[in-house]
Amino acid sequence: MFAMRIRSMTGLHWLALFGAILGAWGVLYMMSLPADLRAAGRIYGKDFWVALCTVTPDAAGYLRVLFMWALMSAAMMAPTALPAFATYDDLGHSTEGTRFSHLVLGYLLVWLGFSVLAAGVQMALFRLELVSAFGDSQSALLSTGLLAVAGLYQFSPVKEACLSKCRMPLTFFMQHWDEGPWKNGMRLGLVCLGCCWALMLLAFVGGVMNIAFMGLATIIMVLEKLPDIGRWVTKPLGLILLAVAAGMAVTAI
Repeated sequence: MFAMRIRSMTGLHWLALFGAILGAWGVLYMMSLPADLRAAGRIYGKDFWVALCTVTPDAAGYLRVLFMWALMSAAMMAPTALPAFATYDDLGHSTEGTRFSHLVLGYLLVWLGFSVLAAGVQMALFRLELVSAFGDSQSALLSTGLLAVAGLYQFSPVKEACLSKCRMPLTFFMQHWDEGPWKNGMRLGLVCLGCCWALMLLAFVGGVMNIAFMGLATIIMVLEKLPDIGRWVTKPLGLILLAVAAGMAVTAI
């Protein structure tokens, strides 16, 4: 059903959204190229991309990290909300006062707020020498802790409550329709943040600029929000994360 709905997403607002998602992934790809490839050719703007990806302990370093997290959040989280966006678009055909762009911008505004916090966390970890200049964990204790927190959160009532709203976007919008598209978008963003914040922070384990990790995490978060598939993903994923955390803890001893 949703596959058929995707094929019908041909309006200008959909093309703009898909273009923005692809653009974000394209920039992330250029930023995540291995150092030897980044230095190999001028086509990628070697000096610009290397400087952009490298954290420095100053205000400029924070702004670069914030830009990266904002791109990553938009590229990874917008696809997970496509069923909700499609539901809102369908409702807009029969209801006045809908603004698709306002809904999406409200949603992304929440993830921009998350990016502000995540960038601050990365800078603090960098100063403590717990992550590298590229945001990768250099501490077995940090990696184990993040994996354990993410694994435990998969079983939490908060996660389940947020997922239930993401999996039933029609019910969600009908409950809050009178609030308008901006508030609907921000409320949807907060619900998705409640679903995915712990998995997003695993970027410090898998590699903040690791394109393979970002792609895998995006697929997992998309599947989690699908009503027929998600219930077979959430708790098994929690068990896997806890098992990996336990394995790292034993190895570190």
